Amino acid sequence: MQTTLKSTARFTGQGLHSGRPVRMSVHPAAAEYGIWFRRTDLDGVQALIPARWDVVVQTPLCTLLENGPASVATVEHVMAALAGCGIHNALIEIDGPEVPILDGSAAPFVKAFLSRGLRPQNAPLRALRILKPVEVSQGAARARLSPSDAFEIDFHIDFPDAAIGRQHKRMNMANGAFVRELSDSRTFCRSADVEAMRAKGLALGGTLENAVVVEGAQVLSPGGLRHDDEPVRHKMLDALGDLALAGAPILGRYEGHRAGHALTNRLLRTLFATPGAFRMETCSPAQARHLPGTGLSPADLRAVA
Repeated sequence: MQTTLKSTARFTGQGLHSGRPVRMSVHPAAAEYGIWFRRTDLDGVQALIPARWDVVVQTPLCTLLENGPASVATVEHVMAALAGCGIHNALIEIDGPEVPILDGSAAPFVKAFLSRGLRPQNAPLRALRILKPVEVSQGAARARLSPSDAFEIDFHIDFPDAAIGRQHKRMNMANGAFVRELSDSRTFCRSADVEAMRAKGLALGGTLENAVVVEGAQVLSPGGLRHDDEPVRHKMLDALGDLALAGAPILGRYEGHRAGHALTNRLLRTLFATPGAFRMETCSPAQARHLPGTGLSPADLRAVA
């Protein structure tokens, strides 16, 4: 069955890249509605933006959605939280151009969603089943979707800083795995890149409290890492959020090697352009158990409390 929130979840904060203050509310929505954003600060224009792969504008450091004059940036963390909690229908109202970064992870979104509770809806859940491998690459970066009866993420990263280095993690995303294992992992960057980003008008809202900043072997953010492999876990979180723009949960395996937002979006575009690469199917209860969000419990909420 499809699900939505039982009641509205509200957030305040600032955009990671814009640095602008923002208020955002995630409302319950009817079955078959999907996920939509609405810019409440825009008057007299089409302010609704679908959370969909084909309205993504290519940017290197975040996922930006655009529908005519309306856009919203850095949607990947809230999209990961919705997908990871198994929420299929919601209206997200926001009074600025960028989702609040909060602590740099998806955990504040997850905590709010699970605290409000989820409501099952009288509509069947459909999933996008991968039928044959699809792959895209750019230089040393590669992203691939291949058939699987579950939704899996397999990610490799390789950074010169010893605080990150080479990391690899593979997970089946069913039964609350995202909430317990990935949702609290924060965005990260190298100290050497911060000034370059700010010179381009990016990371203006970034702090040591909402991002993991590393310099060589040193983690500059107070308290260090939440997990020894927090960077690769965050890349998996981002991948889930970007894949959620497919419009339905995925039954398949995603592999990312040094992949980022733009490459994952290219992968979805290639998938939908490849005849016979997928089919949409109604999920039985047994199939639904292989998707993120199924079987969440109070113990999962305590993991991000």
